[in-house]
Amino acid sequence: MKKQCSTVFLAVMLLVLIVVATGCSKTESKVSTPPTAVKTAVSPTITPILGTYEDGIYFAMEDDFDDSGWKGTVTVTVSGGRITAADWSGVNANGGVDKKAYDNGRRYNMVRYAQARAEWSVQASDVEAYLVTHQKLGTVDEIASVSISTDSFNTLVEKALNAGPVGRGPYTDGAYVAIADTYESDWKEFVSLTVINGRIAGAYWSGLNNKNEEKKAYDRAGRYNMVKYGNARAEWYQQAGDVESYLVKHQRGGTVDEIGSVSIHVDPFDALVAKALANGPVALGPYADGTYASGADAYDNGGWKGSVSLYVHNGNIINVYYSGVDKDGRDKQTVAAEGGYGMIKASGIGKEWHEQAQAVEAYLIKTQDPKRITIKSDGHTDDIAGASMTVSDFFTLAQKALAAGPKK
Repeated sequence: MKKQCSTVFLAVMLLVLIVVATGCSKTESKVSTPPTAVKTAVSPTITPILGTYEDGIYFAMEDDFDDSGWKGTVTVTVSGGRITAADWSGVNANGGVDKKAYDNGRRYNMVRYAQARAEWSVQASDVEAYLVTHQKLGTVDEIASVSISTDSFNTLVEKALNAGPVGRGPYTDGAYVAIADTYESDWKEFVSLTVINGRIAGAYWSGLNNKNEEKKAYDRAGRYNMVKYGNARAEWYQQAGDVESYLVKHQRGGTVDEIGSVSIHVDPFDALVAKALANGPVALGPYADGTYASGADAYDNGGWKGSVSLYVHNGNIINVYYSGVDKDGRDKQTVAAEGGYGMIKASGIGKEWHEQAQAVEAYLIKTQDPKRITIKSDGHTDDIAGASMTVSDFFTLAQKALAAGPKK
């Protein structure tokens, strides 16, 4: 029995020695270098093998907007096989600046409203830095300075790297806005674009009436009714959304035949996109987005009660309507345009009241501040070449409207 056990023990020892000797062979390669083109999925707990990813710029965006109206984006730069830069941001459903710029403009306010340890943009930067420093994705527990969820960032980084490099687009990053010059069928349409990594990442198409009511909101409230009254295949705001999505996906406008789900005219959208891109990026302005309005308390000597409405988008005043109503409810600009006001007869500059009102509107859009005007004691100004009429009431009403804040 002892002899048999000894024989088994010697056999086992011999097998161990053979395995150890084989594992220590100098002729075996210890590390295998993966091919450059291979794309390996990243895990928060696994460090990507350096050299796995092709050098270049990678980009990914979430498919849907979250409950707060944001759709996350990530841009990753790989150089020399290493992740050398990352940018985590987002686009808003209503267009305008990206999420970081919005937060840096003190509009997101996580510290104030959610008692966060730092603002969103600060925490996002810490998440980016962790990826670059450690060459792996991090969790909230690993990144001590962060309290926001890193899941969206981590998922987008994986998505971007697995999709391959896309390079950088032709446009300067930022927010782009363009609005039509005139009202067509009672609406003055506008387009807002968000460019990230040189590409159009977000698009918003809507319009404003002379009360500065926004077309998409108006439509969603059941007040436009293209399906009911025009036998359209979908409501205007839904078709507009399809047009926006096509632009973001293809980086160009599409025809009705190309988009398929659309029957509305897309030419105005395409023209406004081109105009917005030609204008260049616009910084976030000082005002809260929305519609502002103010009216006089009483009728003036001519029987008109003055009114001003403003529309703010991306923090900037993009549309103004200065008018008034008489006791019959008639709109002052409309009456003047139809020849029923008669100011042109006494005008020293040969312009009717509605034309001068529009020059005043344009001045405010240009200056973005109703206090940036020099008004004489008689209510006139030399600052607006196209207006010789009294303008003091307009600027008073504009200040009052902005002070009251956007309409709920």
